[in-house]
Amino acid sequence: MENIWQTHKLTIIALIVLALAAISSIVIVPETQQAVVIRTGEPDRVINRFDPNEPYGSTGAGLAFRIPLVERVQMVDRRIQDLDMEGETVLSNDQQRLEVNAYARFRIYDPVLFVERAGSEQLLRNQLEPILTSVLRQELGRRTFASLLTPERGTAMTNIRDALDRQARQYGAQVLDVRIKRADLPQGTPLQAAFTRMESDRQEEAETIRAGGRRDAQIIRAESEADAARIYADAYGKDPEFYDFYRAMQSYRTTFQSGEGQSSIIMDNSNEYLRQFRGGR
Repeated sequence: MENIWQTHKLTIIALIVLALAAISSIVIVPETQQAVVIRTGEPDRVINRFDPNEPYGSTGAGLAFRIPLVERVQMVDRRIQDLDMEGETVLSNDQQRLEVNAYARFRIYDPVLFVERAGSEQLLRNQLEPILTSVLRQELGRRTFASLLTPERGTAMTNIRDALDRQARQYGAQVLDVRIKRADLPQGTPLQAAFTRMESDRQEEAETIRAGGRRDAQIIRAESEADAARIYADAYGKDPEFYDFYRAMQSYRTTFQSGEGQSSIIMDNSNEYLRQFRGGR
């Protein structure tokens, strides 16, 4: 054995070095990662780059090769990742302090730009988190607390996502969605004051609706009375004698049927009021 070592020592060492070089030149790229090969400090190529038009398994995952000592490989997650924002206090447009919990979902679509400007997923989160907080404060500051309980909330989320996405693309990331998990008023006196204010607003709104209804009713009643007067006037113009007779009959009905028969009316037969009983003479 010693003779073999002494005889073939250089050959054995060379084989070991070659084996180690071969092993160190092989890179295993998982399906969930995209590998950026960095040569002398600069990104050279990407293995298993994310492509939304290609299914998993079709973009180069598996074994890859690099030049040992010259090239190094940095793995970049190609899955959708989360960015959480917990317990931020936001002032709404109606001066309500809200406790907001939100999250964003993003994906790294340009790993070269990501490596150059961010370096790691955690550093990217550190860059995006204050941006998310700032954008969310600005957007919710334009809206009332009540509007966050309506479909208008969806518009606010879209605006926040677009604003955050513009900033994230500078780091090679794309923001896919932003959602608010909770937007509550602080417990205690502020919460009760907000409920009281909302109740007063609803009562004021209800009184405004009732006032509008009364106004509309008066307009309709006045228009109806005007129409009735016009109809009466048209009827009088077409047949004055019949109109006079009709109005007299209405007056007689009202006069003689009113009460409970406990009153007496004494009139001379020549009284003008009884003219229709005399045939209109």
